[in-house]
Amino acid sequence: MPILTATKVFDANNAAWCDDMRRALNEGGTSSSKTFSILQLLILIAKSAKSKLLISVVSESLPHLKRGCIRDFFRILDEIPDNNPCYNKTEQSYNFGDATIEFFGADDSAKVRGPRRDILFINEGNNISWETARALDIRTSKFTIVDWNPVSEFWAHEFWLNRPGNAYIHSTYQDVKDVLPKEVVDNIESNRDLDANWWRIYGEGLIGRLEHLIWSNYEIVPDLPPKDTWQKWAYGLDFGFTHPMALVKVVISAEKLYWDESLYQNKLTNADLIAMLTHEDRADIYADGARPDSIQEIQNAGWNIYPANKSVKTGLDVVKRQKLYITQRSLGLIKEIRNYSYKKDKDGHILEEPVKIADDACDAGRYGTLGLTERFGYATAAVGRKRYLVKSFL
Repeated sequence: MPILTATKVFDANNAAWCDDMRRALNEGGTSSSKTFSILQLLILIAKSAKSKLLISVVSESLPHLKRGCIRDFFRILDEIPDNNPCYNKTEQSYNFGDATIEFFGADDSAKVRGPRRDILFINEGNNISWETARALDIRTSKFTIVDWNPVSEFWAHEFWLNRPGNAYIHSTYQDVKDVLPKEVVDNIESNRDLDANWWRIYGEGLIGRLEHLIWSNYEIVPDLPPKDTWQKWAYGLDFGFTHPMALVKVVISAEKLYWDESLYQNKLTNADLIAMLTHEDRADIYADGARPDSIQEIQNAGWNIYPANKSVKTGLDVVKRQKLYITQRSLGLIKEIRNYSYKKDKDGHILEEPVKIADDACDAGRYGTLGLTERFGYATAAVGRKRYLVKSFL
């Protein structure tokens, strides 16, 4: 493992472990190193173990772990999971000799209520139910660590905070500014004046309030329904570079609306996107019409792409007519939708306009849904919009 910079968050969690605290509760803003620092500590504990030790790292789902904790875990080790003799990909566990670190989703009830462990790390605990957290903690003999962004109060505040034996650790990006890339800091601080609640939660790491959320009628599901049940489908595309480029597959099956995140990544060019597109499930793409040059480039590569109707009100009205089903692998989309809210004016009145922070996948899903709806006659189609290619792959 390479030499890595230890942050204040690492030091505080290490102190809680060395002081034989029962739990370490990590509340903080975005990019404050919570997850990375906790994983550093767990790796060092595992490497120094002199007897059998089992450490469980748990998040809401395995896809969430693969895109987050597992990726960071191997970055810290400076290794890759493929063909790694220490890593069992079937069991999602890494063997250090006497110690083992395992990863599993909180949706795996057999493991949640399975064998005991010595150390537990619950990542983004506010996305896990109290019943699940309690079942995991009861089966943990030595030490439990939890981290979260303080979107609102949840079970950690009610049952564990300010209790004997539990250490509280607060952090923000300010605590790690010396190791964060300047562009990350600039991006965080650029949102300071856009939405007070967002800044309070993600900038200052303080408890926010879940109010004026745009979508509450949604459900996270394991996967899309079988393809032979799809009635129609399309893609929504929101261009980005500094912000993520988001591609969301929109599927109608048995009159239900599904969104599936196909791409959510920043610093991608149009050429990168074209190379990633496959002919499997090929469908029309409804893209941000503010980028006609990008639309033309993708059309020239042979894809059936239209400028999307960008009416936010119409798009939201169409989506909100029904329950929305989101696949559990759609991690960027899930994070966005949990925080997607309406703006307020300076007098506190609610506006019919979303806060323009972290909405790339939400925009993409809206483009695709409204595009399908207009195409098949369920809403009044926009007038005068040019179709870049008339052939349909639906």
